[in-house]
Amino acid sequence: MTNPYTAPPAASGPAPKWARKRYVLPALALALFIGAGIGNGGEDTKADAKPVTAKPQPTVTVTATATIAAESEPEPAETVTATETVKVTKTVTAEAAAADDSDAGADVYYANCAEARAAGAAPVHRGEPGYASHLDRDNDGVGCDS
Repeated sequence: MTNPYTAPPAASGPAPKWARKRYVLPALALALFIGAGIGNGGEDTKADAKPVTAKPQPTVTVTATATIAAESEPEPAETVTATETVKVTKTVTAEAAAADDSDAGADVYYANCAEARAAGAAPVHRGEPGYASHLDRDNDGVGCDS
């Protein structure tokens, strides 16, 4: 068997397929590029690039009409005045001042802070007449402080 790559091909027969592809495909590619170059060259491209003018078309205009009824101003609301009558009756009994000043005020007792404020004694400090632990919510020594 002989090596086909070293022996020259026979002149009498056609060339093998691989040899035809080796010459034909590059020749076709070259012809394609040359043809594309000839087709593009030498012409003025500005003459082809004319702007296309738009033909006037009929336009459609839509007009909507809305009717709004005029609103009348609302009448002002009636003014309502609420009157509340409160009748306050408070009886204050003053005790006779004792002859001894050390005993004066020891019998003062306020059931709540409203009574202490009404008597003008609020705030009541610990050790003063009228102080009681139920008047001192935060136990800081001052009753009816807020």
